[in-house]
Amino acid sequence: MRLKHWIRAGAASALAMAAAAPGGLAQAADTQAGAAPVITATTNTTFLDEIHGQQAMAWVRAQNLHTTSTLEKDPRYAGFYKDVLTGLQAPDRLAMPSLMGGAIWNFWQDAAHPHGIWREASQASYLKKAPDWAVRLDVDALAKQDGVNWVFKGANCLAPADEHCLVALSNGGEDAETLREFNSKTGQFVPGGFVFSRSKQTAAWLDANTILLARDWDGKGTTLTPSGYPFVVKTMVRGAAAGEEKELFRGEASDMAVMPLVLTDGDGHQLVMIQRSVNFFETRYAVVDGGKALRWLALPAKSEIQGLLKGRLIVSIEEDWHPAGQTTIPAGSLLSVDPGAVEQGGQVIFTPGPSQSIDQVGVTKNTVLVSLFDNVRGRAMRFTPTQAGKSWQATALALPDMTSVHIVDTDHASDTAFLSVEGYLEPSQLWLLEGKGQPRKVKSAPARFKTDKLVTEQFWATSTDGTRVPYFIVHRRDMKLNGANPTLLTAYGGFQVSYTPLYAPEIGQLWLDRGGVYVVANIRGGGEFGPAWHEAGRKSGRQKVYDDFASVGRDLINRKITSPRHLGIRGRSNGGLLSGVQMTQHPDLWNAVIIGVPLLDMEHFETMSAGASWAAEYGSMSMPAEADFLRSISPVQHLKADVSYPEPFIFTATSDDRVGPVHARRFAARLEALGKPFFYYEDIEGGHSGTVNAPEVAHERALEAVYLSHRLMDVN
Repeated sequence: MRLKHWIRAGAASALAMAAAAPGGLAQAADTQAGAAPVITATTNTTFLDEIHGQQAMAWVRAQNLHTTSTLEKDPRYAGFYKDVLTGLQAPDRLAMPSLMGGAIWNFWQDAAHPHGIWREASQASYLKKAPDWAVRLDVDALAKQDGVNWVFKGANCLAPADEHCLVALSNGGEDAETLREFNSKTGQFVPGGFVFSRSKQTAAWLDANTILLARDWDGKGTTLTPSGYPFVVKTMVRGAAAGEEKELFRGEASDMAVMPLVLTDGDGHQLVMIQRSVNFFETRYAVVDGGKALRWLALPAKSEIQGLLKGRLIVSIEEDWHPAGQTTIPAGSLLSVDPGAVEQGGQVIFTPGPSQSIDQVGVTKNTVLVSLFDNVRGRAMRFTPTQAGKSWQATALALPDMTSVHIVDTDHASDTAFLSVEGYLEPSQLWLLEGKGQPRKVKSAPARFKTDKLVTEQFWATSTDGTRVPYFIVHRRDMKLNGANPTLLTAYGGFQVSYTPLYAPEIGQLWLDRGGVYVVANIRGGGEFGPAWHEAGRKSGRQKVYDDFASVGRDLINRKITSPRHLGIRGRSNGGLLSGVQMTQHPDLWNAVIIGVPLLDMEHFETMSAGASWAAEYGSMSMPAEADFLRSISPVQHLKADVSYPEPFIFTATSDDRVGPVHARRFAARLEALGKPFFYYEDIEGGHSGTVNAPEVAHERALEAVYLSHRLMDVN
């Protein structure tokens, strides 16, 4: 339940497509804000910090126009755009299931529904080739009715019936949401029901008439942390007048965030809790007794509650735990804990080995499911408590190798679960797990590109300090080791997030099909080998992350797979910071650099958007040693007039209220002031996922493909 979803690695394919904006060129050509400022060495660029300011938007539109008018001239652009858009809107995509109220629910977007529809089918119908879907919510119709660019952000429903729901709607893809009560049985918003206006907020159903809510209570930010998230939880009762809500818990203003948490298991047990995130990695949990009193649980600070089973908490720990009277429980373990006797420790369900790490945990009525990585290869296991309840029976689930395995959803009322399997060359598959049996494949997405002449391999590079770093490489079987293969290298390297095999049709169509080589590096800072792999690259140890990545680049060159002239890199969010650092630390190692929705001004990140959230990952300028390190790597401040840089492609989004567009603007403005060439594209509408509708996603990906073709393929 930790807040890792607030900053995640962006997959090569789009993760959010839910607005009805026109294509990017039309937006870019709109210069209604007036003449664009030209930035020189003497220009005061503080106007760029005003995200929606007139001068800032004029500069953005001018940069967008330069980028689109240049790259769209390439004759390959139209084909690239068409290929990506066709894949994003293909009617035979997998409709990923959500188990809710005894039925299957799915959110679906296509050319006819760019905002999307939320729909329902029975499980029997869903398993057919053509399910009989019933549309419950048409977001396109709602957006038209309200005159708001609504993006569907999911729904929070009251277990076990899942009839009372709060639908989360975002304007243009920002993290701030509006919550509206929705009845899943009638398919209608509830007249006079709960409605909570725009805020970064978290709600939890206590019962059909009571909600626990954390949000910006006065609209002035006095109940928000420096990260922009709430720290006050109140009890909302149906029918109560505004101002009558009762405060349940108030955290510290210095916290990262505070939120309510209500857990329910398949046997009807309910646990009402408060989750207080002191920082991004350290969390305290309290049980709410009698509707008011709090009983804090003596769990490790670095722990995450994954669910409730048979009245016991399922908890993963990210640091060694030394409960009284019990041997040390290693970091990375998964436990079953009695919420009334946490100080006594817990039963160990699973402790990963040296090459393993837990990725996801799902809880059914009687079992715990775990997806994990073993040398970055996906695995899954089912754990069942013994009759005596003192140990756990482990069953390995038979699934394909060299893939990523993810838990799509679990059913608390039964032992049904859906798993997904995909690889760089294996389209997504959906596997159904029922009862005590092995999973069976029930659906597969069709192939979007030819793979018969391609192969996936795993190699290892040696980093600067001698650490071995794995990486996946996808290439043609007949690839020549001549140093001339156009190669795109990507990674994430932060927040204990693992970057693992993903089927991305646009990578296949726009890159692999044309002879490109695709490489994913599993560098430190991620979670591929558990907490220690992440910890090694945290704060002032972060140079190891950047050394790992550069070492993979050099390994590709040493193997004669590619050369600096044909080697490009891509990263977004924390990976965008990675790309920015690589551009400034090793400008001669790459010939293409894609920097997406990035952090780049590390001397000031704590005061920008939700940046204060990430001091536990990056360090803080308030700590001298950490400040020295941040100054040493901050890309904006390390751009130099006398250095020749590869011409980068920088993209961001105006409405990104997580990282924010100012990082990217400052970096591009610094390049402009130095007279260095660059491409810059800012999606006028879109949150941290960047682009928010299929045409705009296709537009941005096609621009990237043209850019990479120019830099890595059209060179000798």
